[in-house]
Amino acid sequence: MTHTRLPDFRAPAFLLGHIRHTLDFYEGRALDPSGGFFHFFKDDGTVYDRQTRHLVSSTRFIFNHATAWQRWRQPQDQEAVRHGLRFLATAHAQPQGGWAWQVRWDGHRANVLDGTNHAYGLAFVLLAHAHALMAGVEEAATGLETTFALMEQRFWEPRARLYADEASADWRQLSPYRGQNANMHACEAMLAAHAATGQSHYLDRALLLAHAVTQRLATQADGLVWEHYGPDWQVDWHYNQQDRSNIFRPWGFQVGHLTEWSKLLLQLEARLRAAPGGLCPGWLLPTAQRFFEVAMHNGWDRVHGGLVYGFAPGGEVCDADKYFWVQAESLAAAALLAQRTGNPGYWSWYDQLWAYAWAHMIDHRHGAWYRILTPDNRRYSDEKSPAGKTDYHTMGACWDVLRGL
Repeated sequence: MTHTRLPDFRAPAFLLGHIRHTLDFYEGRALDPSGGFFHFFKDDGTVYDRQTRHLVSSTRFIFNHATAWQRWRQPQDQEAVRHGLRFLATAHAQPQGGWAWQVRWDGHRANVLDGTNHAYGLAFVLLAHAHALMAGVEEAATGLETTFALMEQRFWEPRARLYADEASADWRQLSPYRGQNANMHACEAMLAAHAATGQSHYLDRALLLAHAVTQRLATQADGLVWEHYGPDWQVDWHYNQQDRSNIFRPWGFQVGHLTEWSKLLLQLEARLRAAPGGLCPGWLLPTAQRFFEVAMHNGWDRVHGGLVYGFAPGGEVCDADKYFWVQAESLAAAALLAQRTGNPGYWSWYDQLWAYAWAHMIDHRHGAWYRILTPDNRRYSDEKSPAGKTDYHTMGACWDVLRGL
């Protein structure tokens, strides 16, 4: 390791300092005064595409500034939240009620590059509005309610108790593909919506989604979370098996999604316990523990360190690359498990994951995390933050740990 003296990764001061260090990477270069945010950054912060805008980045930048405002109350963060919401309404929102997946912004208007409607994208629109509301942007309440209603109208499948995944721009065609990823992030968004509003139907929906994915669907995959399904919600074992480049629909058991579900299940449990009546299903904690343990057992690289991207149904590694978000979600899950159970073994994993990230994934010079490394921890390119990244996972993980502490 180039940094032999490691900080105290459990200290609130460290976590807050790391969030600020990451925010500083984007400060002064991410916000586009003409609308929204720039989405493509080199390692040194150079913007290498000033026009392409992706719905995921547009919403995640709102999350970044909203969570920063909740801690530091700096007016520029609240204004950045409003700036981001205006861009969503101006550039991504479509007349037929959907949200364009990708647009090209010329400084005055948006040209739709991909108008496909994704439940994954709507989940992040909901998340952005929920955090904007928690950041004191009261007008976000309407957007939160209308986005939830749109998800119900267009994607909700009552028999499956899950959201379908993709629809055409005009809503006339629903894709036969079904996936867990959109539902996982919908669960995350529902928890945020409940935190923002206190309305119980959001918490009820989060519980319904968590049970459907981690209990009912998991019976098809040895009790774990498989990514891809057909229209009848039966496992599709071969979807994208030959496509390693698909960042939203990768093949295999995803190490980071197992630990992300661990984190979400614990956050759901805590929110249910705090709700009136305090009723909480007994499967939440054991499932969170099992997912984490399987992820560490099958995902930890015992030679080079760090967690790999995915493993096959037989347990063997199918993608040994190291992704930033996998490490971040996993260290957050480890901390929440340690706080929930008192088991010091989880703190050991937390420290080990941070030590790996500190040595290999974090850019100590310019700020933020590198996106992806080779199995032996070399960078593939100098593209630190293409569309979709924004370091929402890394800062979000720090906020999750801080809330637990």
